[in-house]
Amino acid sequence: MFGQNRQQLRQMYHDVWQKSQANESLSALESMIAQVINEHSEYHKIFNNDASLDQEYFVEDGQTNPFLHMGLHISLHEQISTDRPAGIRNMYQQLQAKFGNAHDTEHQMMECLTESLWLAQRNNQAPSETDYLIALKKLL
Repeated sequence: MFGQNRQQLRQMYHDVWQKSQANESLSALESMIAQVINEHSEYHKIFNNDASLDQEYFVEDGQTNPFLHMGLHISLHEQISTDRPAGIRNMYQQLQAKFGNAHDTEHQMMECLTESLWLAQRNNQAPSETDYLIALKKLL
């Protein structure tokens, strides 16, 4: 989406938030980011200053990295819009019927996505789309 630079990625979120708050024109990607930010009012305060650009978040301390969390939502939006892996759009619709709303559905799916990414990193290999889809099917 933005490359590998954490600072640039976080700055993009800040810039989109500022543009959104000023009712400035947004690109399609910026609109997606703004939508995800808007759905997470608990994170709005991090955009009031630049401290979050360098903030470390440690799961061991019970912290959630808001940029990672929102990035996972954006990843799902991209997967669903492109139907990659093949069949995920249909799976999303089925899961949404089960869980009742898009946001809750995405949170359930993010658990599977996170697990898939973690396993790939641990095993030093590409994520398995097949295993990811199997994990999603188990949610049904």
